Amino acid sequence: MADFFNEGWSIGIAIVVAISIFACGLLLWSQSKVRVKLGQDGKPLPTETTGHVWDGNLRENNNPLPRWWMGLFYLTIVFGVVYLVLYPGMGSMQGAFGWSQVGEYNEEVDAGEKQYGPLFNKYLAMDIPTVAKDPQAKEIGQRLFLNSCAQCHGSDAYGSKSFPNLTDKDWLYGGDPETIKATVLGGRHGQMPPMGAAVGGDEDVRNVANYVLSLSNSTHDPIKAVLGKPKFMVCAACHGADGKGNQALGAPNLTDKIWLYGGGINAVMETINKGRANQMPAHKGLLSEAKIHLLAAYVWGLSNNPSSDGQVSAADASTVGLLANSENKSITPLDRQ
Repeated sequence: MADFFNEGWSIGIAIVVAISIFACGLLLWSQSKVRVKLGQDGKPLPTETTGHVWDGNLRENNNPLPRWWMGLFYLTIVFGVVYLVLYPGMGSMQGAFGWSQVGEYNEEVDAGEKQYGPLFNKYLAMDIPTVAKDPQAKEIGQRLFLNSCAQCHGSDAYGSKSFPNLTDKDWLYGGDPETIKATVLGGRHGQMPPMGAAVGGDEDVRNVANYVLSLSNSTHDPIKAVLGKPKFMVCAACHGADGKGNQALGAPNLTDKIWLYGGGINAVMETINKGRANQMPAHKGLLSEAKIHLLAAYVWGLSNNPSSDGQVSAADASTVGLLANSENKSITPLDRQ
């Protein structure tokens, strides 16, 4: 509770809990004082009803609760008090046992590290291409990928609009093993500012868009492309005069036909006018270095392993699945085109 509320909130919650338990006990005590009324002759008077009648003559009597039932309610109050003494529940009080969800999670992670740590460390000592060829390492990396990356890039790693395909060899920041590992560790933030005003008016933007499409021999207007070439020099600072991009900046290659946001004239014009921003948060601190090493090896193998077709296998390895799950907290995309 201390992670989410200030001390005032903690005290307030503790007071509400205490009052609620006390009120339940008081209500039970008051009801236990109800007795069956007796007449002068000592015999019970006719039972009062609540006024509810069903099916013509089925009445709800106003009788005291049975003693055994009342006892069960008192037991629940005793259980609640004992529970709050032993476990968290009274504001920021941790309880006698000091139990917490975070502590329980960390214990499970530590147990997993003790059991599987030597295996991960074995792969950490190998270079990424060697790890990528190991069948068991590939299965572990596959499950790390399914847990951390597949929600954006797809289980087949083919990506989707704004989420890159990881099975080809077209990379924004470089596709060598160490660069991929650096991307997973530190994340990436690729951003293209709006360039419409720098290029000129709407017609200039359309001309530049046609020139960009001409670089990859995509469908374009040749005349407009010629007119747009001089204006493209505004873009050349990042993409290069030849449009082949700059991996040091994460500027994509415009001469292929691989488009992260779509390659039609309208999509390219929208990119020029509005810019684009794409971010992959860092996995450092979310996954151990050894697991990031395995994940990087798996991603590298998707486009470099001759035996890989780019598809995620369906190997059934429950133990390997536990390895991947023991320290996974994030779902994020790899920022590449």
